[in-house]
Amino acid sequence: MSFLMEKISQFINTYYLDPIKGDEGYNIVNTFTWAVVLGICIFGVFRLLEKMEVKITPKFILSLLPFVLAGSSLRVLEDSPANIFHPPFSYLLITPNIYFLVFGITVICLWLSIRLQKAGLVKDYHPAFAGFGLAWFLLNLGALLYFEDIVVPYVPVFVLGAGTGLTFVFYLVARHLKSAIFTDPLNLSILLAHMLDASSTYIGIDKLGYFEKHVLPSYLIKLTDTALVMYPLKIIIFVGVLYALDTQFEKDDESTNLKMLIKMVILILGLSPATRNTIRMMLGI
Repeated sequence: MSFLMEKISQFINTYYLDPIKGDEGYNIVNTFTWAVVLGICIFGVFRLLEKMEVKITPKFILSLLPFVLAGSSLRVLEDSPANIFHPPFSYLLITPNIYFLVFGITVICLWLSIRLQKAGLVKDYHPAFAGFGLAWFLLNLGALLYFEDIVVPYVPVFVLGAGTGLTFVFYLVARHLKSAIFTDPLNLSILLAHMLDASSTYIGIDKLGYFEKHVLPSYLIKLTDTALVMYPLKIIIFVGVLYALDTQFEKDDESTNLKMLIKMVILILGLSPATRNTIRMMLGI
């Protein structure tokens, strides 16, 4: 029994705890595990928002985006060589733990915003909710600029320019083909988030000497010897997933709400690393 427990402990340390403690990135085992956890969490969030009587609309997704920026900038604060945070608290700020921390704070702010509306203090909870997230993001950004210097100022210019430009080209092609799915503003926003992520990965790996932590992108980058492979990879996944979402779901309210939640998660999975990568590289972290 002791031998079995030792093996289990070694497995957990090797594939889960050590990558978190050392911020080593992902391996096949923890990637699969976090994917399963994400799937479970999506349905948990779905039921939670239903209980809070929150309908997932483009307006709600827009109000949530400042919290994505806040969470990503908080992650960069942990990355900072100024050692702002120390163990064990710093472990909470490493992926995937930081997602649960940011989620908890976001839900609290959402609840407070809804209470403000019900109390008649605000007409609409969406701006108040976004305001909480924006204040948090600006606080994080201010702390980063206090502790760190801007080292590579052209990074955000490239990431925003390349991401926006490629998304616009995709839009022009989709409009020419008269595709309602791929000219939809929310779908284009999802593509933009992932083009920003691809752009930050490309400039970071090919130009600035960073490395990829995720399993599949890392494999493809090594196979092709360039992070430019992220662009077609993102577009292929984007087209396939969004086409399936917009053609295979039922039209009832519950199915529509679930579809919007999945789209929201996909957008976050693009915008979050794009923001973190861009801020890190700009500050030379």
